[in-house]
Amino acid sequence: MIDRTEAPEIGDPRQPASRRIFHSKVDTIRPTYGFEDVSLAPGTDTIEPADVDLAQTFCGIELPIPILASAMDAVVDVRMAGALARLGGLAILNLEGVQARYDDPDAVLERIATAADGDLGSLLAEAYQQPIREDLIARRLDEIHAAGSKAAVAATPGAARRFGPFCAEHGADLFLVQSQVSSARHLATEYDPLSLAEFTRYMPIPVAVGNTTNAEAAFALMEQGAAAVFVGVGPGAACTTREVLGIGVPQVTAISDVAAARDAFMAETGRYVPVVADGGMRRGGELAKAIAAGADVLMIGSPLARAEEAPGRGTNWGMAAPSPTLPRGTRIRVGTVGTLERILLGPAHVTDGSENLVGALRQSMAALGARTIRDMQRVEMVYAPSTQTEGKSWQRGR
Repeated sequence: MIDRTEAPEIGDPRQPASRRIFHSKVDTIRPTYGFEDVSLAPGTDTIEPADVDLAQTFCGIELPIPILASAMDAVVDVRMAGALARLGGLAILNLEGVQARYDDPDAVLERIATAADGDLGSLLAEAYQQPIREDLIARRLDEIHAAGSKAAVAATPGAARRFGPFCAEHGADLFLVQSQVSSARHLATEYDPLSLAEFTRYMPIPVAVGNTTNAEAAFALMEQGAAAVFVGVGPGAACTTREVLGIGVPQVTAISDVAAARDAFMAETGRYVPVVADGGMRRGGELAKAIAAGADVLMIGSPLARAEEAPGRGTNWGMAAPSPTLPRGTRIRVGTVGTLERILLGPAHVTDGSENLVGALRQSMAALGARTIRDMQRVEMVYAPSTQTEGKSWQRGR
């Protein structure tokens, strides 16, 4: 706030600025926090890592570990869904990706993974111009079940209206309505927007919704029947929302705000709506911080794209933006480092926390005395941006 209330010179009434207070937007900027800004503080208790219980029921699906694989073409296909299910997690298939457009998506994925940077934009546009086929959706659902996994699928709101009932009829276990920014009320002049309340009411399977960063929006989504709310606008390694659109809230603040809405909704209605932290987590410590901020489940993309089972062949690219004239996200090269089991459960071959992610989460919870996910959500979090560098000068060249 710029205060111009200093007294005018005696006898000079022609100073209007001296009688005004100017309000600047930067006067009320709210501090927000990402994973590197905070740390978890030990308390009075510790427990054995083997006694940590990570299991929960998520939208009617039993999850031994709180891990979802992002609905991205470079991360999830039928093979990946089966591999993750065997380890205790759940993969979400992108209904608007290549798996539902091509009989042989591997050929398209190979072209995208190996294309020169200058050719990528036109190649992606061409790849996603092919129509989505209901027969392929039905086939993928059957294949995912045959691979030993529950079938979870995702689509943008426009496609959800078309494919939601079809997926439910053909055995899908969970439907995720996912967009860059989800709200309880979408305004449009050229078409009739999806009514989430109606959609969740006539869908016979759970409907999760994302993504948001706002407590009031999350509460409204829960009121309209969302079975889970996904949190995160732009934190993912392959996402360009923050750069292209200038939109986003650091993940620790976003998760905490939406978790507050979940707790308030539970207190008012008795219905618990899980919060899913989506994106921005690369190392075990960040998974631990996301749970401590209030998340129930963690959706990760690029860390899983590094697995031998991932369809992206050591690359990953964003999928959220439906605009034909803006980037769909950038292709990043994450490399292939080992099996999905090694990335999630170890043994780790590196010291930077990017492998054995679930083992690190379990160890963090044990050191903090948190036996369950709910216990972990109650641990103390402190503002500590120096924890990443304090005393680590000899590691900087690692």
